[in-house]
Amino acid sequence: MGSELYQLRPLEELVEIHDSMRVPVKKADRKPGPYPYYGASGVADYVESYIFDGEYLLLAEDGENLKTRNTPIVFMASGKFWVNNHAHILRANDKSDTRFLCYALQIADVNSYLSGSTRPKLTQGDMRRIPVFAPDKAITKAIAHVLGALDDRIELNRRMNETLEAMAQALFKSWFVDFDPVIDNALAIGKKIPEDLRESAAARAALGDKRKPLPEEIRTLFPSEFTYSNELGWIPKGWEVGVVGDLGDVICGKTPPTKDQSNYGEDIPFITIPDMHGATYVTSTARKLSIKGADTQRKKYLPANTVCVSCIATPGLVVLTSEVSQTNQQINSVVPSNLKTAFFIYESLSLLGDHIRVAGSGGSVFSNLSKGRFEQLPVLLPSQAFQKAFHKVVEPNFTKLLASRKNNSELTKLRDTLLPKLLSGELRIPDAEKMVKELA
Repeated sequence: MGSELYQLRPLEELVEIHDSMRVPVKKADRKPGPYPYYGASGVADYVESYIFDGEYLLLAEDGENLKTRNTPIVFMASGKFWVNNHAHILRANDKSDTRFLCYALQIADVNSYLSGSTRPKLTQGDMRRIPVFAPDKAITKAIAHVLGALDDRIELNRRMNETLEAMAQALFKSWFVDFDPVIDNALAIGKKIPEDLRESAAARAALGDKRKPLPEEIRTLFPSEFTYSNELGWIPKGWEVGVVGDLGDVICGKTPPTKDQSNYGEDIPFITIPDMHGATYVTSTARKLSIKGADTQRKKYLPANTVCVSCIATPGLVVLTSEVSQTNQQINSVVPSNLKTAFFIYESLSLLGDHIRVAGSGGSVFSNLSKGRFEQLPVLLPSQAFQKAFHKVVEPNFTKLLASRKNNSELTKLRDTLLPKLLSGELRIPDAEKMVKELA
């Protein structure tokens, strides 16, 4: 039906190709700056200059992601930016709309035009031949507007979530990395500051009245002295250095037998590493288990606000569960001893991300941080009173994060439902606009 209403045309008939303007720059030669430096999978760096200014469409030229699609292979780039030679640079001509083509290419048959078995490649010659839907210009703009409205809202939520999480991270760093409240208490009563912390103390003292005072019931929780630990250096007096296993029960996930398809259904989210990318909370998964399948491994159930950490292939990703879930064996999870400490644990393990990546490297093709090694990673252990106080302060941030993440899951599901139907002509634009309005 769709191809009868909107004809398919080769991509080259609908675009201007600007590949000749690409300039790759080795990482060692890049000078930091405000302008995005794009590669095949999005922003790879930020540099001091730009070679494009406007709205363009970037389509991956090579890389395994062309087949795996762990990240989008086609995306918009706007404003001033730089592009290396791993992405084709396109802009619609007068027969189409650039943003519309971004959507059209998401459902186009790109795989048939790839070459190379070990490292897939989309040559410019093959790219030109990719067939895409080609309604008239007015319809392309209308479709792009409907789908773009959803993407704009998704992006707005994403940016808000970044801000909310950055606020929680900043507070965690202040309390549990820089120890600002302890330094403030020590300065207030003239306590001696360890030499390693005197520069930080001087910076705090220089703030004077600009230091934001903590509520009295929180400020008095913090000590005014430090003690030295062999593992982490100077830490607040009375705090301890423990290991990840002290934070709660550590559970390594497991995949139910795939030969029995009755193990899979729509009941229990089954988290894998691709579900963890770019997430604070996991609110949707590519696959789910049936109750039967999940019950074959009852000890693998994870309650909401469990902290999951990827420990194989892409170690160091950290997320929270949004509901009762299970994971595969590439993920170790910490079920908090007390759920009122979950956000402290999340931030602690997020801070450990770099250490997890280093600990997981063993010279093999895939990094592998076993449950036993994961449990023994060192962490700072303030008393549960501190952990609960932090959890209480940042809880509104995480509540908003979860609501926004769920909203984005709904918006994404609607966009992905509308996308093929609008582009094929199966769904009319006014009906799609009504569906978007109802979700709003």
